Amino acid sequence: MNKKLLNFIFLLTPIAIFAQEGVDEKIDRIFGNATGWFVDFIFYQIPFSEEVSIYWVLFPLILGATYFTFYFNLISFRGFWTSINIVRGKYDDLEDRKNHKVEMAKLEFTDEEDNPDTIRVEGHEGEVSHFQALTAALSATVGLGNIAGVAIAVSIGGAGATFWMIVAGLLGMASKFVECTLGVKYRDIEADGTVYGGPMYYLTKGLKSKGLGGLGKVLAGVFAVFVIGGSFGGGNMFQVNQAFQLVESITGGDASFLHDRGWMFGLVMAVLVGIVIIGGIKKIAKVTDKIVPFMVVIYVTASLFVIIANYEMIGDAFMQIFNGAFSPEGVAGGAVGVLVQGFRRAAFSNEAGVGSASIAHSAVKTKYAASEGMVALLEPFIDTVVVCTMTALVLIITGNVTAENASLNDAQAILLTSGAFESAISWFPYVLTIAVVLFAFSTMISWSYYGFQGWAYLFGRSKKMEYAYKLLFCIFVVIGAAASLGSVIGFSDAMIFAMMVPNMIGLVLLAPKVKQELNKYLAAIKARKES
Repeated sequence: MNKKLLNFIFLLTPIAIFAQEGVDEKIDRIFGNATGWFVDFIFYQIPFSEEVSIYWVLFPLILGATYFTFYFNLISFRGFWTSINIVRGKYDDLEDRKNHKVEMAKLEFTDEEDNPDTIRVEGHEGEVSHFQALTAALSATVGLGNIAGVAIAVSIGGAGATFWMIVAGLLGMASKFVECTLGVKYRDIEADGTVYGGPMYYLTKGLKSKGLGGLGKVLAGVFAVFVIGGSFGGGNMFQVNQAFQLVESITGGDASFLHDRGWMFGLVMAVLVGIVIIGGIKKIAKVTDKIVPFMVVIYVTASLFVIIANYEMIGDAFMQIFNGAFSPEGVAGGAVGVLVQGFRRAAFSNEAGVGSASIAHSAVKTKYAASEGMVALLEPFIDTVVVCTMTALVLIITGNVTAENASLNDAQAILLTSGAFESAISWFPYVLTIAVVLFAFSTMISWSYYGFQGWAYLFGRSKKMEYAYKLLFCIFVVIGAAASLGSVIGFSDAMIFAMMVPNMIGLVLLAPKVKQELNKYLAAIKARKES
């Protein structure tokens, strides 16, 4: 392990030296020229009125999430407490291995949608617990989207964008349930227990079972390309860049030793990321199940402090959110413009419908696919309904929702949130910086796993291919900290939204399979209660 890490550092050093002063803008310009056409396509806007245009990618996200919410009879609300009980371990006895072997033996002869050899392995082995799978996935979603993304939404769309972020989060719970159930149902598990799962596998296997094998292979291949790009962009470069901006800001800004030396920060982060990702999902889960609860508690506690310290303004803040959602005058082109901002940022934050989280959840130890789907539906609630709403309330209460802030670019948004906290807690930017670095770190290690799964699907599961991807990922950490990132942020958004297209097609076609899994699991819970 030490020799591998030393090789990582040795190979990263030339990249760090190359990324010195002045090079970052060149990197950004070259990157923008190469990817601009793709960003323009993904974020093509359909004219809605003279003032408002809507990104076409929001339609399948919103319509799909709404469809799943009603198709599964409001599972997001009906199954909420069951989901919490699963995480608490209340139904762990349903995973009894003796009963499991009997069920798997039957499936070997009756289930034509999966490889019998894979099913036998799945009968006794997984990699992580329900809680670890949840934290691994949360570490990729609870992060800078909740801090910088919310600032962008409310600065452009006003307080009313918060309302639509909440709605998007509630609807997204159903999408997350569907994709993570499928992730477990159609996963592959190697003889050594290593899990390979996610949209690449349920698109291939699931659609083949419906006589759509050709379509499934095409969609899976397209998704794999997009998830690799998303891991380098939104899951890597965007994260480390925002963390560096905040570190540079609290250490003196333009006068900081780190000014124009983002590559130094990137090199340190790349080494730390390399240490963790070499160990695979088990190592990632062991790190995230400690970091995620810690950093969420820090951030939520600070948010509550600001909100409670200004308790007399809470009512007015919610009135601004509600009124702004339906009757915004002159803000981002009216109600539709506010809705667009809310849904776009919520989708980028919680990734419901994108398919990425199903990759982490597929590694869970369970014989009931729907059990992990129900655990996963908690993600958008925690990420968007709770954390994003708290960020928005802090921004509104501290007066940081102004027309002047609407001109801020994405890269400056993190400083807006930091300034909002500083106005209430003078020393908090230092604590926020620690939290942001942890957010960025945990998001990067989880997204490295997502990207690697896509990489392994396309290029094979050999150790050579694995380390090639992980080295490339660490190189992008350095580039992300060094580059000015105007173009990278657009690319990050575009890649993550692009993943949604092949994934959502598969989710809609495979929804009946998910309903079968849900009914099987609920029947097992009912039988347990009656016994």
